[in-house]
Parts: sequence; C-alpha cells; structure tokens
Amino acid sequence: MVDPVAAHRLAYRVLFAGLAALVLFVRILPLGAVPARVPGPDLILCGTIAWVLRRPDYAPAALIALVFLVEDVLAMRAPGLWPLIVLLGTEFLRSREATLRDLPFALEWLAAGAVIIAMTVIHRLVLALFLVPQVPAGMTTLQTVSTLLAYPAVVLLTRFVFGLRKAAPGGFDAFGRRI
Repeated sequence: MVDPVAAHRLAYRVLFAGLAALVLFVRILPLGAVPARVPGPDLILCGTIAWVLRRPDYAPAALIALVFLVEDVLAMRAPGLWPLIVLLGTEFLRSREATLRDLPFALEWLAAGAVIIAMTVIHRLVLALFLVPQVPAGMTTLQTVSTLLAYPAVVLLTRFVFGLRKAAPGGFDAFGRRI
C-alpha cells in the first residue's frame, strides 16, 4: 500500500520537474527571428524559490540541482556554476522558511528578491574572476528586474492553479515532526 503523504509529495516533485521541463522546452523553441530587447524573467528560478518557501519538502536539493544543471547544458552555459549558486541560495531560504512562513507576502518578496540579486551578483563575479565572456551587465540587470517583477505572478500561479500553500504552523510533516 502506498503512503498517501509520500505519494502526494512525489506528485508535487514530478510536477515541479515537469513544469521546469516545459519552461525549458518553450525557452529553446525558435519562436522569434529578432532577438528580444528586454530579456524575459527566469521563471524556473521564481518557481523554485516559491516552492522552497511554501513547501521545502516538495523541492529537494538534488532535484533543484538536477533541473538547473539540465538548464545549464541546454543553454550552453558554464555547467555547474549557476546550479551551485541556486542551490546555495535556495538552501539559505530553506533554512529560514520557518521564520519567513509567518511574514506577509511583501517581506517574503523582499527576501526572495535579495537572494535573487545576491545570486546574480555572485554569478557575475565568479565569471569575471575566471575571465569567462558574459552577457552585458545591462541585460543581466534587466533580466533580474523582470525576474523580481514576475515573482508575485509565479506565486499566485503556484497557489491558485497548483494548490501549493505554505505549511500551517502547528501541522506535521511526512515524518511526524511538528512544522
């Protein structure tokens, strides 16, 4: 007999991976002949942070690293650096999930934004340290701003379409520990 809590958790993990795969697929499609002037938001990063802040057990570290490693390979970036930075950023947020759970959304958005900005700056600094060619700083800034502006929409989508809610204080996780 399958444990319903474990099956529910597995279903959300598969949904997370499937949504990331869908976003990656749409991103690599040759839809426009003219390059965009303003880069779009990093929806996978927004979704990952939203899932980690809502239900950390639905987005384990290994799955996050795998998703971003596949994204690195498909985007032909230096493999491993961005997944490592995202993993460190999401683990930082995961360790503070209990304190961020009770805060209003504006403060959650501020915390997520600070982590996104820190991850972007660290990524650019490491690439500059090793003299790796980079996208111009203005384009990176625009993408970071668009990612920050897309975060509330992604949170609304995860909340109302996928039913991903924050864990209730006083509830129990899959192992019987108090949340």
